[in-house]
Amino acid sequence: MRILLVIPAYNEEKNILTVYKNIDKYNKNHEQKIDYIVVNDCSKDSTEKILRNNNINHINLVSNLGIGGAVQTGYRYAQENNYDIAVQFDGDGQHDVNYIETLCKPIIDKKANICVGSRYLDDTTSEFKSSFMRRFGKNIISIMIKIFTGTKITDPTSGFRAADKEIIKLFSTDYPTDYPEPESLVNIIKNGYKITEVPVSMNERLGGKSSINPLKSVHYMVKVCISIIIDSLRFKKKGKVN
Repeated sequence: MRILLVIPAYNEEKNILTVYKNIDKYNKNHEQKIDYIVVNDCSKDSTEKILRNNNINHINLVSNLGIGGAVQTGYRYAQENNYDIAVQFDGDGQHDVNYIETLCKPIIDKKANICVGSRYLDDTTSEFKSSFMRRFGKNIISIMIKIFTGTKITDPTSGFRAADKEIIKLFSTDYPTDYPEPESLVNIIKNGYKITEVPVSMNERLGGKSSINPLKSVHYMVKVCISIIIDSLRFKKKGKVN
């Protein structure tokens, strides 16, 4: 299986080299090798310089597209280069490369089209659970997805996800830009694709500060819930990608 890590990065000068070194270490210790592509979303810091000076495989976007546009660029790269699995992987060090095998197994076994790495599937795997407000917002979003799709997703905002070829093709042409993680899950469920979750451990970001504060967490939760309602009410089933 050809596996690609899609790594969106915006102002990750403090983290991206460590992320790359962890991937390199993983490949040296595992038979199944994984490729990667860093999508530099027009960073204003030294991210591009670090990528270039260390020969880290990357794409430089000419304008800032946001997380949705950066991730979709990675999916297009995966589609054009015929990868079997694409794994979204944060550039801030929060995701643990050692869970790649666990995350990809349901895809390889044909049990799911997309597998979400969850911090909340059990109480022991991940010590890091994010802030109280983010957990509160996550719970509300989970409830909304359950109400409007009938499917329970314990970690709907997780950006640690593995997707098969069908989802790669879908996301390469149609990927949400505003709230990509929960919105894309709703669309996948409505289109009849299979989703599963596996427990993973996540870390606090290695360096730098998150742009999401408590007030922004509430704002994000409210807008995501509204988006889920609107998408569900106006959704027209497109069918699977051929």
